[in-house]
Amino acid sequence: MVKRQPGVTVSLEKVKLWIHLSAVVPLIVMGSAKANAQARPLPSADLPKVYDRLLKQIDRIPIYDDHSHATFPDDSDMDAMASPPDESTVMRLRDSNPEFVAAAKALFSYPYDDFKPEHAKWLIDKKKAAEAAGGTAYWDSILDKMNIETCLANRVALAPYLNPTRFHWVFFVDSFLFPFDNHGQIAKNGDMAVYIPLQEKVLQRYMKQESVNSLPVDLAGYESFVRQTLVDNQKKGGVAVKFEAAYFRTLFFRDPPRERAEAIYAQFHGGGVPSEEDYLTFQDYIFRVLIDQAGKLRLPVHFHSAVGIGDYFSLRNGNPLNLENVLRDPRYSHVNFVLIHGGYPYTLDMIWLTAAKNVYTDSSLMGYYVYPSELKNILKQWISLFPEKIMFASDAFPFNDAVGAEETFWLAARSARTAVAAALAELVTEDAFSEEKALELARLYLHDNAAKLYGEKK
Repeated sequence: MVKRQPGVTVSLEKVKLWIHLSAVVPLIVMGSAKANAQARPLPSADLPKVYDRLLKQIDRIPIYDDHSHATFPDDSDMDAMASPPDESTVMRLRDSNPEFVAAAKALFSYPYDDFKPEHAKWLIDKKKAAEAAGGTAYWDSILDKMNIETCLANRVALAPYLNPTRFHWVFFVDSFLFPFDNHGQIAKNGDMAVYIPLQEKVLQRYMKQESVNSLPVDLAGYESFVRQTLVDNQKKGGVAVKFEAAYFRTLFFRDPPRERAEAIYAQFHGGGVPSEEDYLTFQDYIFRVLIDQAGKLRLPVHFHSAVGIGDYFSLRNGNPLNLENVLRDPRYSHVNFVLIHGGYPYTLDMIWLTAAKNVYTDSSLMGYYVYPSELKNILKQWISLFPEKIMFASDAFPFNDAVGAEETFWLAARSARTAVAAALAELVTEDAFSEEKALELARLYLHDNAAKLYGEKK
């Protein structure tokens, strides 16, 4: 027993408890005050340490990649599009970017420090040997090296060298917008001269798939062909549909009456060049048929919603705000929409579109267009607003024989992991939330949001 005052004795255990509480209570009070304090506009001095701690944990999170073009460079099914011959290339995607050498070293133990032709041949030969060997092990190994669990592959058809348990097919539907004589479309500019013939080929491919030898005689028949193609593509493994419409026209789709579309189809399905207004009206109608069918099949609808390649891409036409009348249409409240590429450079406008319960976005393209410092700013803004609606995506694409989808996978994934770690570290050290919450948000972005959207277990 311990004497505290004359006539009063206190057990040793109670003394220890008082000592413990005297130390803990102030910490509890301080912690509570910090938790309830207003977030500050500037990070604290421990930002670098918080960043390092978060990045170590974030590197362990398996990625669900919402958008890619996983392919070898000579595979014509990699996309329903092709790059025009004179397109400009952003600085980070040029062969001179040393990050591509870092990617090749990380993925292939590349023994050189540049991509001089005699050195790049080493890398090209290695990839061609993998392509010749066949099988799915090669691309599975590429995902494994970057801790990518699942990847959506935007392709005309899923390649036999892609493992369907790892690579899920997103198929293109723009070709249904171009069933008539397209000489007027092709003549618009050099980009359209490249794009439209490719859309015609995809439409012919779908017609062959559905045993449709020529355009149906009426609009009802064409609608049936369109709807059945989506059904059959889903049966073949399709998990979403993709529009690249921003390359061809405005993303503002009107809502014309069926009678007007029926008259246009009747006039031009057998020949003749539609006027610009007639073609747009018909496309507006068929677009809504496609959206309706995707909703019935529970197929998410992807839109290219960012700056595009080519010399004639219209930023005004491609602005994702043009889609607002579709995204907010009560008839499509059961359709999940995904704005691919985050609307870049309209990233702030775009994130407010995701306020709708059925609208999502991803960071594809930005992961290799801009450097991590700028991607950090975009992700910080998105996380601060609607973190349950954002997803990682690589937009991996083979830009040439040396800089392939493999290197762009690596560049996008590393950029995203470091950028989201930096964005979250700033928010943590600005007292927005805890490190534990930051890791939860990182998992949403890198994996869980996409896994939930496509109906897969976390």
